[in-house]
Amino acid sequence: MYRRRRRAYFVLMGVCLVLFVSAWAFVRLWSMPAAIAMCVVAMVIPPVAAMVGNRKGPEDRWWDEPGGQEQRQPPPRDAKTGKDGGATGATGDPESDAWWDELDGRKRRG
Repeated sequence: MYRRRRRAYFVLMGVCLVLFVSAWAFVRLWSMPAAIAMCVVAMVIPPVAAMVGNRKGPEDRWWDEPGGQEQRQPPPRDAKTGKDGGATGATGDPESDAWWDELDGRKRRG
């Protein structure tokens, strides 16, 4: 997937360069509005190329931490109350607890 995204990025950026260079090298000699239109189109391509190059697919494991550590799971929720398992909902790991509290929009005490 990375290879395909990288290739698509470079193709889009190559098209952008070709449009800019050809617009002002020889298209302007025949039609100034066409050269300006080509530049406007070329102006839109770099942000699109960046989005294509940085897009992550469902099979990409972008959430993994470096070093091959396992992804941490949230504590189980109680079916009756809808709250996290345990009295405090803590998993025992302060870094993980802070991370889950941030995702849930909770403020940490202490």
